[in-house]
Amino acid sequence: MRIGIIGAGMAGLSCATALTARGHEVVLFDKGRGPGGRMSTRRLATPLGEAAFDHGAQYFTARDARFVKAVDDWSDAGHVARWPVAGDDAWVGTPAMNAPVRAMAAVLDVRWATRIDRIAYTGEAWHFHGDGVADAPFDGAVIAIPAEQVPALTEAAAPSIAALARATPSDPCWTVMVAYDARVPIGSDRIVDRGPLASAVRNGAKPGRTGPEAWVLQASADWSRSHLEDEPAMVETAMLAAFADTIGADMPAVVTTSAHRWRYAKSGAQQRGAVWLADRRLGACGDWLLASRVEAAWLSGRMLADLIA
Repeated sequence: MRIGIIGAGMAGLSCATALTARGHEVVLFDKGRGPGGRMSTRRLATPLGEAAFDHGAQYFTARDARFVKAVDDWSDAGHVARWPVAGDDAWVGTPAMNAPVRAMAAVLDVRWATRIDRIAYTGEAWHFHGDGVADAPFDGAVIAIPAEQVPALTEAAAPSIAALARATPSDPCWTVMVAYDARVPIGSDRIVDRGPLASAVRNGAKPGRTGPEAWVLQASADWSRSHLEDEPAMVETAMLAAFADTIGADMPAVVTTSAHRWRYAKSGAQQRGAVWLADRRLGACGDWLLASRVEAAWLSGRMLADLIA
């Protein structure tokens, strides 16, 4: 079949990889400018050189045998490395968190910076509509985006999928990226669950990283939800203060900061794996259908490919 996939994050790319291996023609559409999604890496210029921040997922684990095989292949290719700071089974992308996603996308037909606003089923084919999208019909359609964005595309075509997505809200996360002019005076490279701080990670401690002292500060879901509409500058001030209180020592000078609001950071877990409506050849995959992990997103995409097959 010729299959269109909306969303080129880990779930969509995993599904596309498996479908392509089975001989299907697959085209992916993603509103982002490049690979990464919640495995993105942000780079900021500073007087001390470029600072890099894995400002989404900090690491991932590999436990399912199928995903372990994929991670081993990425490791052999130099796209990932172990990061014992987060646990014996923790991995990170190298030289940045988006490396495995970038490698997957490189061998697929992905249309970046392309937003699909509407899909329509004629009874024989799916048609995708959006800015700059040629009206080329697809035999099957896959929705691989956060749960909150699913109903807008599926309400008319598949109300059951829309209802499932609405019942699976995501937790938000405010993330602050900060670079300092010297090393932060703490021996640990990772701090978790300290008041409003869910996580603070010394980005340069990960394998393959270079640049000035850079930290990624991620707020708890409760704090992020209560401050969801705050101005970024206010969030930066609050998070930097919480971090300094946690360190409890004189902090080096800040050379740059930036804040990013993940509205759909940590997904709910439906324990469904994936959804495939065979009668109209429409499916959905994503971590929201399984669990809040990178591995779950990859598995959901693979499960949907298996259902389609």
